[in-house]
Amino acid sequence: MKSNFDQYASDYDAWFLENQNLLYSEVKLVAHFLSNPGDVFSVGCGSGLFEEILDKEFNITIKNGLEPSVGMAEIARKRGLNVEISTVEEINLGEAKYDTILFNGTPSYITNLQLAFDKAYAALRPGGKIIVIDVPKESSYATMYNLAKAVDTWDHPLLKGVNPRDPYPIELVRVANWRTTQEKIDNLSEAGFQEFKFAQTLTKHPLYSNQVAEEPIEGYDSGDYVAICALKNEIV
Repeated sequence: MKSNFDQYASDYDAWFLENQNLLYSEVKLVAHFLSNPGDVFSVGCGSGLFEEILDKEFNITIKNGLEPSVGMAEIARKRGLNVEISTVEEINLGEAKYDTILFNGTPSYITNLQLAFDKAYAALRPGGKIIVIDVPKESSYATMYNLAKAVDTWDHPLLKGVNPRDPYPIELVRVANWRTTQEKIDNLSEAGFQEFKFAQTLTKHPLYSNQVAEEPIEGYDSGDYVAICALKNEIV
């Protein structure tokens, strides 16, 4: 994973910047559960693109993050983030340090998701929240991605007229493992999280999802990008 994201760090940013409406649909979903976030830690902050937009346009400040890709971390640092270079499985997140821990688009690239959520639970203060956002395996996007992954190319007759004009780089599709929303709920519940809330965006077919920037809506049954928010209700 590190080598892929190191090599294609600039492609990652370019893809989002070339798909502005899709980008802002996702940014609005990330902002949805980030009112009064307190001290936020971003797991897999990537290039810091989302964090920069949230700061400049939504008045949501995220200063600290984690990113296993050196290439991505270097870009994020230029955008003002304090970034530790490591995987969430390897790093010590500490105990009761944060009010909010954000996983934006990262669960599909984390090998041991249960361990990641267990660590996040321990690192949150009582009453803190975790926000987990990703493409669900059951969504149109993940179905399309998994097909491209299976045939190892976007240039295949089965994908002709289906994938967007600027599909996600195949090199990053190859290393992803999309999970269903229910799998993530189960992992979060096992970690101890409670009081689940859901929101979603990208409700159009992938071919048309860059036509307009969508506002997030409740639920997780029709969006190709889904946010799960849950609380640590532990009393100490």
